Amino acid sequence: MEKFKKAEYWISKLTSRKFWAAVAGFATPLMLAFGVAESTATQVTAIIMAGGAVVAYIIGEGMIDAANKDGE
Repeated sequence: MEKFKKAEYWISKLTSRKFWAAVAGFATPLMLAFGVAESTATQVTAIIMAGGAVVAYIIGEGMIDAANKDGE
């Protein structure tokens, strides 16, 4: 049962816009602090946010498919 709770926890994190905003919010100033060009930091931030949206969509669709399979 504990393993299910851990999986549920990570699913909720990976589908959270706040989580992905926090990841981007951490990565962007860190890159700028290490001298990465601002345009590169902007592109990386966009990639992180787009990746978060894709992950959330895939997990959400998987959950819907699993619920539909259980209902058959």
